[in-house]
Amino acid sequence: MSLESTTVGAPAATRSAHRWWALGVLALAQFLVVLDASIVNIALPALGTQLHLDTAALAWVITAYVLPFGGLLLLGGRLADRYGHRRVFLIGVAGFVVASAIAGLSVNGGMLLAARAVQGASAALLAPASLALVTQLFVTGRDRAKALGVWGAVAGIGSAAGVLLGGVLTALLGWQAVFFVNVPVGVVVLVAIPFLVGRDPAGDRQRMDIAGAATITAGLTALVAALSFAGQLGWANPVTLGTSAAALALLAAFVLVERRAAHPLVPFAFFRNRDAATGNVVMLLAGGATTALFFALSVYLQEVLGYDALTAGISQLPLAGSLVVIAAVVPALIAKLGLRPTLVAALVVFAGGMLWLAAAGPHASFVGGLLGPSILIGAGLGAGFITATQLAVDGATAQDSGLASGLVNTSQQIGGALGLAVLGSVAAARTTAGLSAGDPAATAVSDGFSLLFVGTAVLAIIGAVVVVLLRQRRTGA
Repeated sequence: MSLESTTVGAPAATRSAHRWWALGVLALAQFLVVLDASIVNIALPALGTQLHLDTAALAWVITAYVLPFGGLLLLGGRLADRYGHRRVFLIGVAGFVVASAIAGLSVNGGMLLAARAVQGASAALLAPASLALVTQLFVTGRDRAKALGVWGAVAGIGSAAGVLLGGVLTALLGWQAVFFVNVPVGVVVLVAIPFLVGRDPAGDRQRMDIAGAATITAGLTALVAALSFAGQLGWANPVTLGTSAAALALLAAFVLVERRAAHPLVPFAFFRNRDAATGNVVMLLAGGATTALFFALSVYLQEVLGYDALTAGISQLPLAGSLVVIAAVVPALIAKLGLRPTLVAALVVFAGGMLWLAAAGPHASFVGGLLGPSILIGAGLGAGFITATQLAVDGATAQDSGLASGLVNTSQQIGGALGLAVLGSVAAARTTAGLSAGDPAATAVSDGFSLLFVGTAVLAIIGAVVVVLLRQRRTGA
């Protein structure tokens, strides 16, 4: 079922007379959300020194953002469906701006962690609402493909730019700049959107499924926490096991609640759409691969190859540039080859780049060991995010556009936490084994990250297989 035949609500023309400008501003807000998940990584050493935070506390600077973001995304999408996508988007942007300013002004770890938590919660409101607005502004074939191409490219560019901008800002202006950069951009978004996107149309607002909202929010938060604890404390740690059990119990309770709810938060019939299901599975795997990649890459460049923060950031320009270039041609590739073949090709290219990077080793030169893999990774990442996002939101009605957007963002965040926990543990184990065997520290760390890079390639290949198999099942049905 296509979006064109199912969308209900205000037509695109009445929502915005300048929808391409609106897309640019909405994409800018999404860029901040994705950027903030990775830009802090390179600033962590400087931040920890000034605020006197140890390694465990530094890990919580990331986790404090990821927990509320991943846990609240589905609820944020449904709140946007219930109370209006533009309204919820603006609330989310305002909260994000204020929290970013407080984070940059932080004088101790507690203040910073609280600000990061508000950032994550605000991002969980604005991210699904903004993508829902895009799907409502662009509801026909070619324009829709171009718009979602821009959107998917922004997701990939934000991840890559986090390493680049984090290094540049930290080196030139200090760690506070990685938070302050959000403020002027967010203010521009807040001022521009009311002029570019019309008010939310009045309509029948169904009652909120309070029990479903509570169980899924608590369940997803516990799941993200369990994955974070696994990476920090180990899979067998009692805290990890207890949080995992709580997550499973809450998610099981959510399923039971939804089966009985008159107006469920997540209608399970939504998952009968194979395109949406495929897109979310791929986004889960891609989220795991990219989060692990950019975390490991920032450490590899600085601790193994000896780059400073500025050089580490600049070294990501080829990856970001490749991503931008591929984003411009992906809509034409989709029109010629189709969504699924383009997605499969993107995942294979990404996997090839990761395997090439895995062979770089502890003494790699930029030109000989990093440049080629970076270009392939950027191309695969850009095309993959664009096509997976489009698959994930295809078929959603206007009433469910927030839900579809929340789901794809949730898949990416849960995948990111899972990928970092699993692949990070594998890399740490390999590094520990190397050190125990007497390998030099740089070699041991490099070997651990090489194994992590191979793991990201495996995730991409699994995603390609899923796309092919689900298509075969659908064709034969």
